[in-house]
Amino acid sequence: MNKLKTLQTALVLFSMMFFAGLASPSGANAQAAPMAASQVVKAHGYVSLDRVPRGKDFEVAVVATIHEGYHMNSHKPLDAYLIPTTMTANTPEGIKVVDTIYPPGSNKKFPFSPTKPLNVYTGSVTLRLRMKAEPNAKIGQTTIPVTLRYQACSMSACLPPVKIPVEVPVDIAAASAASHPANREVFSKTGM
Repeated sequence: MNKLKTLQTALVLFSMMFFAGLASPSGANAQAAPMAASQVVKAHGYVSLDRVPRGKDFEVAVVATIHEGYHMNSHKPLDAYLIPTTMTANTPEGIKVVDTIYPPGSNKKFPFSPTKPLNVYTGSVTLRLRMKAEPNAKIGQTTIPVTLRYQACSMSACLPPVKIPVEVPVDIAAASAASHPANREVFSKTGM
């Protein structure tokens, strides 16, 4: 019975957000044409080392910049019907994902949910993958394809969930090769 009530609540909330977005030509989110969901977030990928020796741990970060006036649900939204932000990597042979690290979101109230806050990301958010170059990783330049999945919402309506690709170039080196920290401005913010 709780699942049915949650589903009903989700449908009512979604309908309210959808129709509020269609019916409201004024306000902070008024635009000549609504943004496409895939355009709300710009994502860029970074690697923590200038080159990654075989057998070494490293990190990949995806920095997502969210268009002003929009937010996206955090990885742990407060209601089961909300679509969480996720990040997955399609790693080349010899590279494995050890852990995925999502930052905490912020609890915020919106006109479509005035009494219950939602846990969301706004502005810029950095998501991380802890990775390892295994001893059999192919030496040389490679790319780690990462997919960022999110649902963006304005103050009055949610857009359909989308997946956007992020290509992260990585230089794999011999186990004995020296490596140095890279992209310090990104990884110093994330505790690396």
